[in-house]
Amino acid sequence: MTNTAPDKPPGRGLSRPRNGKGRFVRSIDSAERDREAARMRTCGAPYRRIAEELGYADEAGAHRAVAKVLKETVQEAGDELRKVEVERLDALLAVAWEVMTREHVAVSSGKIVTVTDAEGTETPLRDDGPTLAALDRVLKIADRRAALLGLDAPKKIETDGSVRYVIEGIDLGKLT
Repeated sequence: MTNTAPDKPPGRGLSRPRNGKGRFVRSIDSAERDREAARMRTCGAPYRRIAEELGYADEAGAHRAVAKVLKETVQEAGDELRKVEVERLDALLAVAWEVMTREHVAVSSGKIVTVTDAEGTETPLRDDGPTLAALDRVLKIADRRAALLGLDAPKKIETDGSVRYVIEGIDLGKLT
């Protein structure tokens, strides 16, 4: 990171680009500073020290920086994982689809079961069991894919009117 004034702490005096509305936009320097804040927090540094060492205005600024890095990191990893999972589901779907569209015949005691029509012609007895099982599998794969990609409409949940907050993945003891 480069500072415009060597006697100021890192982050202070950095030229921060702004968008057309005058708002600050994320730069490589600010992304690196936020990454360093997350690294320091991972090592157990309190937000006050992170703010002082990296030049955030206050503890809240350091906290926002760490939260931003965590959100971006989780989002990137989640996007990549979703991509891999969709590719796996596509491969499974191709196999299930092939089984579903294939002709299946009934077999008993190792021999194909046949039926004889009025003219005396024997034809193999069709077995719809594997086709229906493959159809169920195709539907399960489609459901999993829709859930993974968020394609389903949100489900309405009736509540008694109370609000319940669940915070996951955050150690509240380390926020001070």
